[in-house]
Amino acid sequence: MTSLLKILRQRIENTGPISVSDFMAECLCHPKHGYYMKKDPFGLKGDFTTAPEISQAFGELLGLWAAITWQQMGSPTSVHLVELGPGRGTLMSDALRASRAVPGFHEALCVHLVEISPVLKSRQKETLQDSGLDIQWHDDFTHLPDGPAIFIANEFFDALPIRQFEKGEKGWAERFIDLDPDGTGLRFVLQSDQAAQALMPPALKDKDDQGFLFEISSTAQSVAYGLGQRIKEQGGAFLAIDYGYAQPDFGETLQALKNHQYAPVLDHPGDVDLTAHVDFATLAHSFRDGGAKVWGPIGQGLFLERLGIAQRFQTLLQHAKDTQRPSLIAAHKRLTAPEEMGKLFKVLCATHPDQPTPAAFEEG
Repeated sequence: MTSLLKILRQRIENTGPISVSDFMAECLCHPKHGYYMKKDPFGLKGDFTTAPEISQAFGELLGLWAAITWQQMGSPTSVHLVELGPGRGTLMSDALRASRAVPGFHEALCVHLVEISPVLKSRQKETLQDSGLDIQWHDDFTHLPDGPAIFIANEFFDALPIRQFEKGEKGWAERFIDLDPDGTGLRFVLQSDQAAQALMPPALKDKDDQGFLFEISSTAQSVAYGLGQRIKEQGGAFLAIDYGYAQPDFGETLQALKNHQYAPVLDHPGDVDLTAHVDFATLAHSFRDGGAKVWGPIGQGLFLERLGIAQRFQTLLQHAKDTQRPSLIAAHKRLTAPEEMGKLFKVLCATHPDQPTPAAFEEG
């Protein structure tokens, strides 16, 4: 039994079942026993691998995208470059290296990393110690200073807490987590919720059969709305890269990962990563409600190819040793192929309403 499981069991015994949203928040962000608070989850020795760890080309292209966006903003003399959930700092390191050649861009930058994990903050400081730029860390994006900003969020929204609703015999009910009958573990239970129908995305209203389950993330909606407001009022752009679906759909996507394998969601609270597919349509709606203009989503493969990832890999291959070439070819495929990350992972951009079409989001 994990330390967090003991805490959750005591909480449930005292106050009753907890929502899936509260469960996710505790499992990932509990101050002492939360998954992200106590370990580096990335790489072969961790539980999963993200795009920046697959190839330097990913972060490099995002750095160039940010520089182009800055130019489209009119090249302001001061701009915040912000990454939400910056992992080991790999993406930002590659982005800064690639964008250094753009005249004036680095002179205008103040870099901000929004990170709650003390373990990852330490790793990020090591990775970025030679950047030569002023870098500030924040626990929450609401603590960022005012001014135009370019935001990058790679696999950030999938880790935000979700709520789950299921159609049962007595109508829609919210899924909660209760104690197992045997008293040792946890289980899912349903509690009637008259508000569930109102929370359901409009695209799902006509599907009302028993057994259907849908997920929403009020946290993600709130974050997108707030950032949409900021972008409209202060200028800038937001780039979200994550896995998920372009339109709302039924079905459970909450999953747990441990040692690069799927694990039972309820079995090891605090010791496994929990994520859920991102509903990009609802996310886009929230950005628009905040006042931003939204572009996409488009597939990650298409996004990267439009930014020139094929040409970048050709350059890397030309300078690579024979023993390095197979891994480079495999990395290109993993990032862009439809059967790998190219289709499931999507890219959405929110900008100030007056900005031109962002790079890679052109029609056709």
